Amino acid sequence: MASPARLPVVLAVDDDPEVVAELESQLVQRYGRDYRVECFRDPEEALARLTELSENGSDLALVLAGQSPPGTPGDELLDHVRRLHPHAKRALLVPANAWADDETADAVRALMALGRIDYYVPRPLPASDEVFHEAVSDFLLEWARDRLLVPQTVRIVGETWAGRAYELRDVFAKCAVPHSFCLADSAEGRELVDRAGPDAKLPLMVLPDGQILSDPSNAEIAEAAGAPSGLEEKEFDLAIVGAGPAGLSAAVYSASEGMRVLVVDAGGIGGQARASSLIRNYLGFGRGISGSRLAEEAYAQAVSFGAAFLFMHEVAALGQSGGALTLTLSDGRALEAGAVILATGASYRRLGIEALEELNGAGVFYGGPTSEAPALAGRDVYVVGGGNSAGQAVLHLARYARRVTLVVRAPSLAAGMSHYLVQAVEAAPNVDVRTGTEIVGGGGQGRLERLVLRERDDGTESTVDADALFVLIGARPQTEWLPTGIARDEYGFLLTGEDVPGAAWTLERRPLSLETSMPGVLAAGDVRHSSIKRVAAAVGEGSVAVQLAHRLVAEPRLSAATGTHAASR
Repeated sequence: MASPARLPVVLAVDDDPEVVAELESQLVQRYGRDYRVECFRDPEEALARLTELSENGSDLALVLAGQSPPGTPGDELLDHVRRLHPHAKRALLVPANAWADDETADAVRALMALGRIDYYVPRPLPASDEVFHEAVSDFLLEWARDRLLVPQTVRIVGETWAGRAYELRDVFAKCAVPHSFCLADSAEGRELVDRAGPDAKLPLMVLPDGQILSDPSNAEIAEAAGAPSGLEEKEFDLAIVGAGPAGLSAAVYSASEGMRVLVVDAGGIGGQARASSLIRNYLGFGRGISGSRLAEEAYAQAVSFGAAFLFMHEVAALGQSGGALTLTLSDGRALEAGAVILATGASYRRLGIEALEELNGAGVFYGGPTSEAPALAGRDVYVVGGGNSAGQAVLHLARYARRVTLVVRAPSLAAGMSHYLVQAVEAAPNVDVRTGTEIVGGGGQGRLERLVLRERDDGTESTVDADALFVLIGARPQTEWLPTGIARDEYGFLLTGEDVPGAAWTLERRPLSLETSMPGVLAAGDVRHSSIKRVAAAVGEGSVAVQLAHRLVAEPRLSAATGTHAASR
């Protein structure tokens, strides 16, 4: 057990002495072994303590603060928490019947919408209040996940944040594997390098059991990330290509109904949803949930039902043989399935600026800032994009960075962003929005140092200092590898159901609602033409696709269709 002085802190403040006494009693009794509990009645004393904790480098896990009148020190306390301790979770203490009072309810909603609190917690009732402790435990778990303080953490050691070390971190993030990173010249890094021996090559990968891998191969990385080294089965009822929200949903529903299912993904789990630091409008998660957390929970759920996953493997070819569909992996292995669900999603479009492409992973990032944000404290950060993912990225970065600038080609945020996100972005105190603007250049010596912005109305260009750039400018479907005979729209998204042209369909019946022009092959989520680009929509399509797959597995293939669409990359 760590010494009390080194334990992370849970801090609570409320002007009601009875509430403070109950908070201290229950928090110490339940969490006192692993956290240092500190309670205050005076917000100014609490702020002084928060400042002291920040100056001495102490970890602050959670702050619980009672409501205070606008403009008072208590009202601004949680704002200071975000500035001083960007990792800490912030919750507003409210009466148990808060939602019965319109004024309190409106205040709570406004604070959540503007990102001033993470959520609310009902004040604890006397004795053991499990509703209170459920909320506190959830916050502490989220904090531990964010800080990579959970068991089974893989440690990575590299010479720089970029290059191969960045690739390793990216793989483990996508595969939901807890991991941490340190530079080789840090105290921790030197210790691990010494332990690895004089012949070790960077980057190092230190597994939870203590094994150290020197400059690991892709196969070693895949095995550490959970991918099986071999497949015991070669035949499945259902094969799912892609482990984003649609693929994970399909895996959960199909495995729970007893189907033999395999999910294959060239990366890991979550797809584009991992770029969302907080999804506030997903059904059932009032406090919101990050895209990565949602993916991790869905993955664990699918595995518990018996779904098999194969990460860091590509499907190189899709075809038909006899009465089954065939999938050929990039390593040459062949699999058969009664039905296939394509849930490969879409990838972010590139800026196409050579100087910036060379800095990918060294200040320029495609996708959201889930894992990079904590390293950007005190930095100037830019986000380019006008959709919801860009808005969520901005709000997440604003917790850490000194200044965040959102660059949008459109004349207004409302053109592509949900109203609640527009409100939150415009209200954030350290966020600037530049509409009608595009990025046309930039560069730096080994890392991003500057960007060139152009005003679209008059062509005026300006050069600005920038420490990081996150690019979220739209997506293209992952369909290049598919047989040419599968019908697509002009952008490459898959046509399904009634959108499939008659000339592309080979059977007497019409295709099912999510069926592509290749009989037995379904499409779900962002890869599908005219799909709604929302996590909930992808999850719904994944579940519907499973019900259609049941019909397809039971349906005998018509010989006329056999081999028609077989192709490879």
